Amino acid sequence: ISGTGDVLEPEDDIIAIGSGGNFALAAAKVLMDTKLSAEEIAKKSIEVASEICVFTNNNIKIEKI
Repeated sequence: ISGTGDVLEPEDDIIAIGSGGNFALAAAKVLMDTKLSAEEIAKKSIEVASEICVFTNNNIKIEKI
């Protein structure tokens, strides 16, 4: 959802938010070529972001719906 309330579709079916979002997005794009599950891709992407971005910590909790 954009700042004006519009619903947007992400490119490549990947979306990332937060202070380390761009780092996690980059990692997820690379990991999409692997045979990992969506949960594993998300976790590894956030781990990469936490190593690069000083505002992103590595206290990761994943909730599946």
